[in-house]
Amino acid sequence: MATPKAKTEFDIIIYGSTGYTGRLVAEYLDQHYGSRDDAPKWAMAGRSQEKLEAVRDEIGAPADTPLLVADADDMASLEAMCRRTKVVLTTVGPYQLYGDNLVAACVKTGTDYADLSGEPAWMAEKIAQHEADAKKSGARICFSSGFDSIPFDLGVMMAQKEAVKRFGKPAPKIRGRVRAMAGTFSGGTAASLGATMKAMAKNPKLINVMRDPFALTPGFEGPSQPSGMIPSYEKDLDKWAAPFVMAPINTKNVHRTNFLLGHPYGEDFKYDEMMLTSPGEAGKKMAEAATEMMKNPFGAKPPKPGEGPTKEERENGFYDILFVAEMGDGENLHYSVKGKYDPGYGSTSRMLSETGIALTQCDAPGGIGTPGSFLGEALVNRLEEHAELTFAAEN
Repeated sequence: MATPKAKTEFDIIIYGSTGYTGRLVAEYLDQHYGSRDDAPKWAMAGRSQEKLEAVRDEIGAPADTPLLVADADDMASLEAMCRRTKVVLTTVGPYQLYGDNLVAACVKTGTDYADLSGEPAWMAEKIAQHEADAKKSGARICFSSGFDSIPFDLGVMMAQKEAVKRFGKPAPKIRGRVRAMAGTFSGGTAASLGATMKAMAKNPKLINVMRDPFALTPGFEGPSQPSGMIPSYEKDLDKWAAPFVMAPINTKNVHRTNFLLGHPYGEDFKYDEMMLTSPGEAGKKMAEAATEMMKNPFGAKPPKPGEGPTKEERENGFYDILFVAEMGDGENLHYSVKGKYDPGYGSTSRMLSETGIALTQCDAPGGIGTPGSFLGEALVNRLEEHAELTFAAEN
């Protein structure tokens, strides 16, 4: 049974509203919901009242938009903030540097939480530290609620639903393949990767966590998984496939959703992610070049925190992800997830916002989960209705 949530002043507080992605979340809630009957009661939060006021005015939010001051290093201020809301959406990363106290405050106060974490070693640590207490308090701690890893987590879930509908059983293996994507990285993403690399240098044991596809399923070790790190020609798609930089986190979240839901995909489920290039020799060279880029995806001058794509770049961005469900008897199912806007920021800000709203309407019990395990198809429906994502079978 879910723990009944106490009545609060706000439905959603956006923590980190003065940062690059946080202001996009605030702008989305203001512009998309405004004074609609179904609009959540929301507030902006950050360390500086002056900066909050400036961002509120820059995005054109109403002058009476509530502004709350809270600091990641001040536990009392975080707990006070959490007690005023049903859900905290946080864009303050790298989470391994700035997220510990907020997770602890949400767990203690029974407040729901969603972030954009692509930091699996930190997530594994938080699961070990807080899962039992989150179950007791009723707090639903929902990591990776943006492009990491919603389109992949929910895409696999919906492909499996279609497989069961069509074939009477889930697919034992699914390939996630990014067919096309236009977007840029922000400084926050670069900072998260940099923090992870430094953490691994200090503690080499974290390398094994990053490599382990079941790092987020404590007590369960599934079958050997495809590596997704070696360029390969995929005959059925007539394309070369190359490593995908976000696969190490997305694959872990897909397996965690399966684990938390009682293995509806099966305990022997296999999943990997790669990017598709082109057929022929040109495609092979592109795949090999992409493999080399994995060593340093941001180049010599990574963007700084607070930097990101322009409005035009965000609006012109898109992504197209194919899921090939292999049934094991020669039958394959193709399922796709497509999204408008730059995946990491334009679309991510919408996904995080809709995750927050969905959590306010969710009756799942507390714990540390995923968008798929907590929200599932209810979130799919929200994303299709509000965030311009599409989920569809293709064959």
